[in-house]
Amino acid sequence: MTGPLRIERRLDTPKWLKVAVPLVSLVLAAIIVGILLAATGHNPFSTYHQMYSASVTADGALTATFVYATPMLFTGLCAGFAFRMRTWNIGGEGQLYMGAVGASATGLVLGDWPRPLLIIAMILGGAFAGMVWATIPALLRAYLRTNEILTSLMLNYVAGLGIYYLIFSSRSYWRDLSSPSALVFPQGKTLAPSGWWPALHLGGVVVPFGLFLGLALALVLMVTLRSSRYGFQLRVIGGSPRAARYAGMRTRTAILVVMLVSGALAGIAGASQVGDFSHLLDPVGLQQAQWGYSGIVATALALFDPLATVLGALFLGGLINAGFTLQSATFPQGLVGTMEGIFLFCVLSTGALTVYRVRVGFPGRARVHAAEPASINEGAEGGLGVPGIESAQAVSRLVTASGEELT
Repeated sequence: MTGPLRIERRLDTPKWLKVAVPLVSLVLAAIIVGILLAATGHNPFSTYHQMYSASVTADGALTATFVYATPMLFTGLCAGFAFRMRTWNIGGEGQLYMGAVGASATGLVLGDWPRPLLIIAMILGGAFAGMVWATIPALLRAYLRTNEILTSLMLNYVAGLGIYYLIFSSRSYWRDLSSPSALVFPQGKTLAPSGWWPALHLGGVVVPFGLFLGLALALVLMVTLRSSRYGFQLRVIGGSPRAARYAGMRTRTAILVVMLVSGALAGIAGASQVGDFSHLLDPVGLQQAQWGYSGIVATALALFDPLATVLGALFLGGLINAGFTLQSATFPQGLVGTMEGIFLFCVLSTGALTVYRVRVGFPGRARVHAAEPASINEGAEGGLGVPGIESAQAVSRLVTASGEELT
């Protein structure tokens, strides 16, 4: 962009900026939400205090926040891991459904196994089912260049209809047919107690096992992305697929691996829903919760960073928990959704400042070490503020420049 106001890509992003931008965006969002609350007749300070109490300090509030945050942590990791390579897996919702199917089947078939082995088998069963469901858009994207946003999104509805059929419209293995009441009011078979995942009790707070599992997976993803050769390749491919192909990186293989790992993470979310909470396949509850889509919001708030996604899931879980608690005739649920949207908009819009910077001045003046100006289209593709992408983009530009010189 030329003129007095220019947008330039950063060749490197200071570490302090990656911390300051999200904090400033949250403060900005809190101010805007406060104005919205005041305009709708609510005291902002009183409402914020009630929300904090309803999500943290009240009896059972922190437990409920952990319950809401657990599935969003898995689906957030699912989306964030794929998004960092510019592979837009929107199918976490359907992959979660299939993970619940796989985990519940594993728990029912292996119900007489020792509890630790059965829990591990359920995790693997859920991950495998989610991975298989993610294979469809992965193959279409890698070999036919089909838009994975459309295919993964449409498969969410296919998976939703599938699990509904298993319980309400068939006599499948997952459906409870042991009593006349179960025939009238369809429901899934309940797992044996050995298939119920444990929870940590800290005073009056209950922390589900799935939350610890999600935290462990977030640490693994962080180390993989930041400290491994594979993580470096993902950053380069995400920054410039053309440069990655020139450097000999297998982009098709990378797309397949990323989508399969992403699907496995969403599948574990479904396994957690069965093992931690419902202990049966509950299609109605899963589809009403919409955890796959909420996870995208959680990781977007964290700028797709694995560890920050933990905080994003907890924040969003607390916001949802507070919304249910505060819901009344004067505080409708739609207001909570609006508040969530404002936080998301502020974080994403200001997150672009970690990748781009705004310069004020006239283009005729010489500038030392000025970054390459970013066009409007280029900004639309790279303005999501993905941490770590900027270094890959710098490497990619060097590789691309070398290739152009040789040709």
